[in-house]
Amino acid sequence: MKLLHTSDWHLGRALHGRKRHAEHQAFLEWLAALIETEDIDVLLVAGDVFDNSTPGNVAQELYYRFLCRVAASSRRHVVITAGNHDSPSFLNAPGDLLKFLNIHVVGCACPSPEEELVTIAGTDGEPRLIVCAVPYLRDRDIRTAEAGESVEDKERKIIEGIRDHYRKVYDTARRKNSRLKSPVPIVVMGHLYAAGGKTVDGDGVRELYIGTLLHVGTDVFPPDIDYVALGHLHIPQTVSGLGRIRYSGSPLPIGFGEGTQEKSVMLVEFPCSTSRATEISVPRFRELMTLRGDWQTIVRNLEDLKSRGSNAWLEVIYEGNEMIGNMRALLDETIAGTGMEILRVRNNRILEHALKRMTANETLEDLDTTDVFKRCLEAHEIPEEKRSALLDAYREILVSLNEQDLLADVVHKA
Repeated sequence: MKLLHTSDWHLGRALHGRKRHAEHQAFLEWLAALIETEDIDVLLVAGDVFDNSTPGNVAQELYYRFLCRVAASSRRHVVITAGNHDSPSFLNAPGDLLKFLNIHVVGCACPSPEEELVTIAGTDGEPRLIVCAVPYLRDRDIRTAEAGESVEDKERKIIEGIRDHYRKVYDTARRKNSRLKSPVPIVVMGHLYAAGGKTVDGDGVRELYIGTLLHVGTDVFPPDIDYVALGHLHIPQTVSGLGRIRYSGSPLPIGFGEGTQEKSVMLVEFPCSTSRATEISVPRFRELMTLRGDWQTIVRNLEDLKSRGSNAWLEVIYEGNEMIGNMRALLDETIAGTGMEILRVRNNRILEHALKRMTANETLEDLDTTDVFKRCLEAHEIPEEKRSALLDAYREILVSLNEQDLLADVVHKA
C-alpha cells in the first residue's frame, strides 16, 4: 500500500496582490503525474486546500480538474480533510457525488466517529487501510463555553476536547480493525499546531484557537497509530522526533519567508506492519527571493539575476545609509525587459528617518496612519505645494481599503 501525503495547497492564494494560479496549476499537474508514476494507492490531503472560505472560479476549476484526472486513473483513492482556511460546507457540498469517484471529503467534525473513518479496499475488494480523516477541529466542535471561565480554562478545555475527539475516532477505527480477517494499518489525519513545530516569519500560518499560543502535544495521538499525516505548518518536519508523525508542509512557498525552503510531499509505504516515509521534493515553479543591503549590493544582485534569466518575484529591503526617494522607479528601471517582478519594497532608511521625527514623548501608538504618512512626506523632503494632493490620494486609498475589509466581513458573515 503506497500513500502520498500533502497539505496546505492554499489554492487561490495571492502574494502582494498577484494571484498564483499558474504555480498551482503547475504543481497539480506535477502531482498528478507523480501519482501515476509512483502508482500511488491513496492520496491524503490534510487541510487548507483553498486559501479562503470563498474560493474564486479559477481556484475551484484547478481543484476539480485535478480530482477528475486522478479519479480517471485506475482505482485510486483520495482522502481530503478541511483546514482552518477552508469552508467546511463548501468542501462537503459535492461529497456524495465525489464518493462515487473514490474521493472522500470530511469538511467538519462529524456527530459520529464512524463518519470520519474511510476504509480503503484493495483491487480484490478486501480492506487494506483505515484512515481516520479528522478535519480541523473548530472551537465550537470541541468546547462548550461557560460564563466567567479564564483563558487557562479555555485552553485546557480545547486540549481535552482535541484529545477526546482523536481518542473516540481512533478507538472506533481500532474496533473496526479487530473485526477484519487480517488487521490493516491505521492512518490518522489532522490539521493542527503540534507542540515543537517549526515555522518561519511571513509564512502566513495562523494561530488556531482563541488567539493563544496553544499548541497540541503529541500525546493526543495514541502510540500505536501507524502514521499521522498532519497539515497546517508549512515546513516539512517530523514532530518531537517521531518519524510516524509528520507535516508534509506546503508545496509552494506561501510568502517570502519561505522562499528558500525545500518543499516536499511525503511518500508513505506499508511494506509490512510499520510505515516507511520518504520525502519527495517539489520542483520550484517560481522563485521568491528577498534582496537586502545597500543600494550597490541590491543592484549587483539584480544584475546577477538578470544574467541568469531569472523570472523571480522579489522583495527588496533597503538597508543603506543614503536617502533614496525614488527607489521604486530606479528598481523597476533596473529590471525592465526581464521576467522578474518586484512585489514589495521596504526602505528601512526612510522608515527610520520618519520615526526619528517623533518627539521624545511620542510613541508610534500616538500617531494615526495619516500622521505617519505626513512624517514620511517630511522624510522624503516633498515640497509643500505637492503634499496636499498626495495626502488626498492617500486618504482615498485608505477609504478604499477600509471598504474592502468591510465587504470581506460581510461575505464571511453571510
